[in-house]
Amino acid sequence: MTQTLELITAVRPRTRRAAEFAAMAEEAGWHGIGFLDNQNLCGDVYVCLALAAAATERIQLSTDVTNPVTRHPAVTAGAIASIQEVSGGRASLGIGRGDSALAFVGHAPAYTRLLESYLKALQTYLRGDSVAFGELTPWWREMAPPVDAVQVADASDESRLRWIDSRDEKVPVYGAATGPRVIGTVAKHADIVMFALGADIERLRWGLQQARAARREAGLDPDGVRYGAYLNVVCHAESESAPDTIPFLDTFVRFSTLHGKTHGPATKAAKELFASAHEGYRMWDRGPSLDVSAEFVDRFAIVGPPDTCIRRIQEIVDLGIDRIVVMGPTVDDTDDAPKRYAELMVREVLPALAN
Repeated sequence: MTQTLELITAVRPRTRRAAEFAAMAEEAGWHGIGFLDNQNLCGDVYVCLALAAAATERIQLSTDVTNPVTRHPAVTAGAIASIQEVSGGRASLGIGRGDSALAFVGHAPAYTRLLESYLKALQTYLRGDSVAFGELTPWWREMAPPVDAVQVADASDESRLRWIDSRDEKVPVYGAATGPRVIGTVAKHADIVMFALGADIERLRWGLQQARAARREAGLDPDGVRYGAYLNVVCHAESESAPDTIPFLDTFVRFSTLHGKTHGPATKAAKELFASAHEGYRMWDRGPSLDVSAEFVDRFAIVGPPDTCIRRIQEIVDLGIDRIVVMGPTVDDTDDAPKRYAELMVREVLPALAN
């Protein structure tokens, strides 16, 4: 499956400025903008996306990312399908097992089996097809009795979004994945596999192997889905790779060892750092929590002048990855240094990769 490279900028939603940020991203030349979904830290992601849709004409609009716990799959499907409708087909849905959105309500990331059943239901809803009540995730069954308990004369035994026109373009669904089980689940049930493995070529190559193997085992074409990556990128003229200049670096390092086990190839030093990230991560205190070497930063992230960023990203694209969500300084930054980094990325890196 061939696809033009898509470069997405991720922002922290501030509802009153969602339209402004989206318009700025579109004008800057980004292909898309992704909004975080965390009910405890920011305004509603779908309100942000609706405001962004009204303020733009070209840019893609996505959740980066939602989760399978805080909303019923019918609610999620209805929300993103609404964005698809009002934006003229520019919506996409990013989903993962969940992290801080669940932690802030007292839960760890969802079980992989829950993500799988949720993805199946979500894709069915978005196609305009019906989901049997028995196929819906059991999480909700404990909240209320089945509908036949009220003994109405005519009750359905299935659920679908009756207002979706199946002739319209379906919203693409992509899944954030790091470990082999989640990579395999997403590869089988999503439209795009988004690796959260850092910028390390060997780790990304491993992720691609895992995804393609899972599709083959399921009797699916390994190239029947697209592949993408979340990358920590900071474009600046200095050669020093200071970790405190890289937004979300500690978060994405931690994803590689979420339950204390490192997945994918890694040096001994990297495994030790992943382990320390697991033990020392501070979700509640958003200050830097990693003590990492410049060598590790240069391997896990992409930091440096424009030619370095262009070369590193192109190497990743050459693996077969065509959708990149950039976790770095972006349109919502107002501090002098991050703002300069964001402007340099737009001025030098985006045009080079778009050609």
